[in-house]
Amino acid sequence: MEENFTIRYMVEEDIDNVLKVENNCFATPWSRTAFVNELINNKFAHYLVLQCGEEIIGYCGLWIIVDEAHITNIAIENNYRGKNLGERLLVHAMDVSRSLGAIKMTLEVRVSNHIAQSLYKKLGFNSGGIRKNYYTDNQENALVMWVGL
Repeated sequence: MEENFTIRYMVEEDIDNVLKVENNCFATPWSRTAFVNELINNKFAHYLVLQCGEEIIGYCGLWIIVDEAHITNIAIENNYRGKNLGERLLVHAMDVSRSLGAIKMTLEVRVSNHIAQSLYKKLGFNSGGIRKNYYTDNQENALVMWVGL
C-alpha cells in the first residue's frame, strides 16, 4: 500500500512534533524557542513539514534573503530514511525558493555526513568551502555547498 506523504508549510502548532524529529536527528537540537522565533519573528524564514498521514516525519527550514536561499536545517525521522523522502523535501524547498525569487541555494553539512552530501550532489550542489569548527557539539567542520536554482 502506497503511504500518503504530503509537504506543507509549518505552522506554530506543528512545533511539538517537529521537536520530536529534531531531537531524534541531531546531537545539538534546536529549542522550542528557536522554532517559535523562526516562525513568528524571522521575516526571511520559511519552514516546511513532511507528513505521512497525520504524522510529521520531517521538516526543512530555509531563509530567503534577496535572491539567495539558505537551508537552515533538514531532517527525516530515522524510520523513514532510505525512501527518497529527504530528496522529495529538498526538491520542494528548492521549488519554493525559486518561486520566491531565489536564484541560488546554499547549506552547510558535516564533513562526515557523506549520505547527505551524496543527496546534495545528486541535486546539483557543489562544494564551496569549509567552515572550521562549525558544529558546537564536537567542533566538526562544515562543508559549504551551493547550487544554482
